[in-house]
Amino acid sequence: MSKLVTIYGGSGFLGRNIVQHLARAGWRVRVAVRRPNEAMQIKTCGAVGQVEIVQCNIRDDASVRAVLQSADVVVNCVGTFDRKGRNNFNAVQHEGAERIARIAAVDGIKRMVHISAIGADVDSDSDYARTKALGEAAILAAFPRAVILRPSVIFGADDQFFNRFAGMARFGPVLPLVGAEAKFQPVWVDDVAKVAAMGVEGTAKSGIYELGGPEIHSLRAWVQQMLNVIHRRRLIVNIPFGIAGLMGRMIELANTLSLGMVPKLLTRDQVTMLKADNVVSEGARGFDDLGITPVSAGAVIPGYLWRFRPAGQYEALRDSASNLRP
Repeated sequence: MSKLVTIYGGSGFLGRNIVQHLARAGWRVRVAVRRPNEAMQIKTCGAVGQVEIVQCNIRDDASVRAVLQSADVVVNCVGTFDRKGRNNFNAVQHEGAERIARIAAVDGIKRMVHISAIGADVDSDSDYARTKALGEAAILAAFPRAVILRPSVIFGADDQFFNRFAGMARFGPVLPLVGAEAKFQPVWVDDVAKVAAMGVEGTAKSGIYELGGPEIHSLRAWVQQMLNVIHRRRLIVNIPFGIAGLMGRMIELANTLSLGMVPKLLTRDQVTMLKADNVVSEGARGFDDLGITPVSAGAVIPGYLWRFRPAGQYEALRDSASNLRP
């Protein structure tokens, strides 16, 4: 019988890609999520019956243990951008991660892969980065042989990076950015999923890996590259951090007062994170140590950002028609 892997948070952007990799490799995959009814499409990532969707609350020991039954390996992809509520930074990224590792160790799980983030630091002013680091420390204390991945911002067809800015570019001649000069090293979702699969298979040694793409540019430069791909000209304006922090506070308040109806397009914690570069640390283990050459953003984003062009999929046809003689 094929081996079983339990993936906490396997219905998310990265989680779905990890499921696909492992299903193709012949693993039985159990995807543990809060709302199974909203994740049923994940079943199509494998053969009939190969991918199972189960309900789980990582804030509860019994729930975490139940979905680990008979599993050989565990992957934790759960993360959050919520500062308040029951599923806040600390409950999910610190306590939740510790709970999964502790129970996995007690239950004799062979291997564990945990998704963290570049910038994880217990001394960070960002709650997101600080709780990511606390989660890593708790995991290594309970499960010392774990594989921990710290990806930079992840791009791909369903990303919230290039897609988000491309969507903003459709409205008006100005594109405002917070932290326009901060450095980013975007990494392709499939490359990160490939490393996670190596951790599951046991071909990646235990420890921390920082994963970034082959290019480092400022946020301004990445957004300009995106604009070139979608054939739009926009004035990129940098918003000072002081003003951005006030905007984040107002948006968070509006979200609370509207009971979530107003989306949190910007938070104070995100503003804090944008004050630091999001790149692989010097000397950190990464793709080179795993024999992987990461794919550049330029090779991928034209394949999914075309829908943001003025004429969408017909852009090339329109340009060709404009060259015809009357």
